[in-house]
Amino acid sequence: MNLGNNFINMFWDVMPIALVLFGFQTIILKQKIPHLKKIIVGFLFVWIGLTLFIVGLEVALFPLGKVMANQLISNEFIGVGTLSWHDYYWVYIFSASIGFTTTIAEPSLLAVAIKANQVSGSSIKIWPLRIVVALGVAFGIALGSFRIVTGFPLHYFIICGYIIVLIQTYFAPKNVIALAYDSGGVTTSTVTVPLVTALGLGLAGAIEGRNSLIDGFGLIAFASLFPIISVMAYAQLNDFFNRKNYR
Repeated sequence: MNLGNNFINMFWDVMPIALVLFGFQTIILKQKIPHLKKIIVGFLFVWIGLTLFIVGLEVALFPLGKVMANQLISNEFIGVGTLSWHDYYWVYIFSASIGFTTTIAEPSLLAVAIKANQVSGSSIKIWPLRIVVALGVAFGIALGSFRIVTGFPLHYFIICGYIIVLIQTYFAPKNVIALAYDSGGVTTSTVTVPLVTALGLGLAGAIEGRNSLIDGFGLIAFASLFPIISVMAYAQLNDFFNRKNYR
């Protein structure tokens, strides 16, 4: 691991964002940048923090997640012979745990939850939203792992899932629909994607009859879909109980 190269690569990743923001402010809007020194210091913190964050994931979490996935489906752990889908229950538990914890740790979800809390006048709480989204991801990753184990086609699950989303969209409170859709997008970010991808590829590579390219990918789609369902379901249940108590 070359920490210097990681800092350089992250610098070139962050610089386009700075150029766009500063360029629009000075060239298009023709306005001075307020608190320029604080903003520059903030960008330095972002650059250093993102670099150390990515290095930490690559050194610690990614290898650990892949190793644990391989160990959970090894013959020494689950046994040998003809196995059924329910013999992999520890895989489903591990997948749900990974989905929940990585989603709670997602900086992008935290940012969305904070903004939703601010613009809603604190009617949308930060922690309940993060937990509901994390539960949706946990269920989605566990279901995606079940799909890899059983070999069922991916599109069956995705089509059924989006049919549920369309039905929920019609009945859900209007003020939560856009937030629910955004919650599905922000879950597939820096922390979740690498760990979940490693899990899927590890499962597909270790289970006999599975193809890593065909069966190993697709877990990210579950991680994006099911938070939409969970957030709208939470809003619908909350609205139902509020109306019931009001009566």
